[in-house]
Amino acid sequence: MDLSVISINFKFMIGGLVLTFELALMTMVGGLLIGIILAMARLSPRPWLYYPATVYIHFFRGLPLILVIFWLYFLSPVITGKSLGAFPAAIISFIVFEAAYFAEIIRAGVQSISHGQTMAAHSSGLTAYQTARYVVLPQALRNMFPSLVTQAVIIFQDTSLAYVIGLREFLRRVNLVDAREARSVELYLFAGLVYFAICSAGSLASHRIEKQRERSYH
Repeated sequence: MDLSVISINFKFMIGGLVLTFELALMTMVGGLLIGIILAMARLSPRPWLYYPATVYIHFFRGLPLILVIFWLYFLSPVITGKSLGAFPAAIISFIVFEAAYFAEIIRAGVQSISHGQTMAAHSSGLTAYQTARYVVLPQALRNMFPSLVTQAVIIFQDTSLAYVIGLREFLRRVNLVDAREARSVELYLFAGLVYFAICSAGSLASHRIEKQRERSYH
């Protein structure tokens, strides 16, 4: 086993890992923001908010992510006449897809807050928006934080799917090095260890946060 292939190409591959983190971070921020809107719409008693949000969530949760990436990347030039770059296509695909999952996590977190607190906030003169912002969402965020961390780990893992449209993220760069060096065992073992270390750290953080939350209730 020749590990020199890793040290020689380390900078090139780590550049892809930086891009992977950028993709994951932008997906988390954008997906969470849209997810909050979708969750609030799905919890709304107004049909014109509830039904579109519900259809959106079920539609994207029923599709594989790779199909969403393909649709956006290859159909956008047909519809708009302009081709999206690999990175914008990946970002948009990941955000619209992950927003559906964030929405369900947020909805569950909001529903974990007792209805009595909402009624008390309304009786004190707070509007529905103020109640959601200052009373419900802060408490819900604490309850759903472990699930959000777990979803972040899943997003990091899923970023590898962007290679199908040529984005030079971490796994794609490992593949390019392997095509040149023909050292599959060393390179993919290195890639696996990197993914394992990062995802294990995220999973451990989620587990510790959950344990701390449980202890705070006792």
